[in-house]
Amino acid sequence: MKKVIHKAYKFSNTWTGTIFIVLFVIFFIAQAFRIPSGSMKDSLLIGDHLFAKKFAYGISMPHIPFLEMSIMPWSDKLRLMDGDTPERGDIVIFRYPNNPKQHFVKRCVALPGDELFVNEKNLYLHHKEGDEWIKKNFKDFEVIIFAGKLWVKNPYMKEHPGIHHDDKIINNGNYPMPLFYMNPTKVDEDRYFMMGDNRDHSNDSRFWGTVPYDNVEGTPWFIYFSVDDNWEIRWDRVGKTPTDLEESPYLDKAREERIRTDKDYHGIS
Repeated sequence: MKKVIHKAYKFSNTWTGTIFIVLFVIFFIAQAFRIPSGSMKDSLLIGDHLFAKKFAYGISMPHIPFLEMSIMPWSDKLRLMDGDTPERGDIVIFRYPNNPKQHFVKRCVALPGDELFVNEKNLYLHHKEGDEWIKKNFKDFEVIIFAGKLWVKNPYMKEHPGIHHDDKIINNGNYPMPLFYMNPTKVDEDRYFMMGDNRDHSNDSRFWGTVPYDNVEGTPWFIYFSVDDNWEIRWDRVGKTPTDLEESPYLDKAREERIRTDKDYHGIS
């Protein structure tokens, strides 16, 4: 046993061993990502650099960093092994269905079998568990009856206060209609409906559809570095998890920064 450990130690000190260990960590344990857009404000900010927990939802197909080349280029598979699946409210890192080389970060708002629609920007969700389950679990939420079913209005805003709307975005014909209204839809099997927390500035499932389970890569673990648009380090965010950042001191600062930087921004990212 000592010989095996000694050989492994010697191998880890070689260039080959070091590269092998680094790639193993990136492929299966943690991979670094940078938040490039404002679609997840106030929960995650532009300039947040985070480690993703790669094993949260099974094992995705490893891709060579930066090149985004699969280690099995002869196969178009995006998943090696199934595992846990996203839960409602999870922040999920996934490969954009229309361009698998591009990563998106959004919040999962509906599971396979769930139904949802958007009315006057508000999200309404009919959970697949049915009306009695909704009555039992959403006593403190606004629930409406539509098409003979119960629908929960904005089911995530209480638990995840980073979710918000932009009062500047109004239905005057200058903005995409899915921001304001979307017909009832049922999420297909093995697919997930994703939305950004910055609801009126997010390019998400309202525009291009649901995300297949195979495209799911992981979930944000913790922030290892963060810098604002003035290249000042946000020291208070370093080492924090997404759950930590939903607490008042961090959320208040993120909201203040968003109001300051988004004053004249009307785009979708």
